[in-house]
Amino acid sequence: MTEATPGQTVGPFFHHALAFPGDSELVPFGSAGSVVLHGYVHDGAGDPVPDAMIEIRQADASGAVPRVGGSLRRRGAGFTGWGRSCTDGAGHYWFSTVEPGLPFFAVTVFARGLLDRLFTRIYLPGAEDAVDGLVASREADGRLRFDIHLQGPSETVFFKFPRT
Repeated sequence: MTEATPGQTVGPFFHHALAFPGDSELVPFGSAGSVVLHGYVHDGAGDPVPDAMIEIRQADASGAVPRVGGSLRRRGAGFTGWGRSCTDGAGHYWFSTVEPGLPFFAVTVFARGLLDRLFTRIYLPGAEDAVDGLVASREADGRLRFDIHLQGPSETVFFKFPRT
């Protein structure tokens, strides 16, 4: 009988291997109709996680989920609905995007110490079907803020998907 062995943790290699220019700009920063989605990633003690990576997938402003190639090629590729942002030294991530017609962003979190990626959602303020604790706040300048807590009393709600 073979004993099960533990999996390896995810990262911390994101900033060196997976980041690329413009990865967090689903639309050009400051363009007409754009919004900034941002926040901070915290560990169980509330400290910033400076080497996490956040990916989002979303619908466009009309509610259609793009099904196009070229997610890594932003310039001239059109809106692909996908982006990636590595956190900085303060644990901050950000995206320049549009508010999705379906009122949420699908989110994947990669961070040191995780045996697998985590899945969650970020709902737009006022979304009728929002899950408690998964609603972004709208700041005075119009930006959307959503902080991610990997553990602890403010832990973000994460979803489990069956393995295939």
